[in-house]
Amino acid sequence: MKAVVVHGAGDLRIDERPRPEPAPDEVLLAMEWGGICGSDVSYWRKGASGTAALAHPLVLGHEVAGRIAALGAEVTGLSEGQPVTVHPARPVGGDLLPERLAGRTNLHPRVRYFGSAALTPHTDGGFSEFRAVPAAQIRPLPDGVDTESGALAEPLAVALHAVGRAPELRGRTVLVNGAGPIGSLVVAAARYRGAHTVVASDLSASSLSVARRMGADSVVDVSLGQELPQDVDVVFEASGAPAALGAALRATARGGTLVQVGNLPGTAAPSVLGDLVTREITWIGSYRFVDEIDDALVALRDGLDVSPVISHRFPLDQAEQALAVAADPGSASSKVMLRLATETPLHA
Repeated sequence: MKAVVVHGAGDLRIDERPRPEPAPDEVLLAMEWGGICGSDVSYWRKGASGTAALAHPLVLGHEVAGRIAALGAEVTGLSEGQPVTVHPARPVGGDLLPERLAGRTNLHPRVRYFGSAALTPHTDGGFSEFRAVPAAQIRPLPDGVDTESGALAEPLAVALHAVGRAPELRGRTVLVNGAGPIGSLVVAAARYRGAHTVVASDLSASSLSVARRMGADSVVDVSLGQELPQDVDVVFEASGAPAALGAALRATARGGTLVQVGNLPGTAAPSVLGDLVTREITWIGSYRFVDEIDDALVALRDGLDVSPVISHRFPLDQAEQALAVAADPGSASSKVMLRLATETPLHA
């Protein structure tokens, strides 16, 4: 089978690998769609994502969906041909979480995540024609949800987890600062959870256009000198840019909440943080998700449309071109998708 493998910084290859056989507790997936994430781009460009550095080649991809091609001998409740997505996280080791973290498996100290070099050996992702997956990580797609939308259940789960970290949104005004793919999905998630008014801000007109289609009532184009609204109940900071923190905190109402969704750098960076204290703002981090992928599938079943966030589609053989588009600020890209099933033509 073909697989999208990063061998080092700037070294991406379409490798031929043996087609896997499922273990007794696994299923074999025939992969159909994958969404490119910022971590995929970082492994390709830098050979690392955050503190996770490549020690050996890695199959990329954690936003994936496909159909079950074969069942392991011990697997029940699933069937061949069934369309599914994957919960990409699996805590490992016998570490017990302290009581304050009960149920928050996303904060487990050791997690194997699809397409991650955080542990050695690394955990291969799903940008391949086939992938053997533990049955416990399989999530069937609801009727009416295709595998392309199913591949976006993972980033939608990230957005729903972020929304869940905030106070009740029903009837509130929300600002989403940063309208990339995750920010635009946070817009949709906030709307889905009952926010009264959702404002999106960004430096990119194309990103703001996506945010509008995902449910933003209004947008702020910072590149034109437009200012963020003031006294916002809940702000989601989705850009991950330290320079944006001062304005995001200033936009947050006194006693309000700022949820940090965008990954901030692990090195020192200047930021204006004074309003955090003088306005008594609650600043909350949001990391991946727990089981919100199940909520994401319910939302997709209920009609939440993630298709506006998709800007490009490429076949598996053009994975490096797809990553380049996803990495290029001038490409007007949002979510770039890979068609992983090479025998099926790519639709327009």
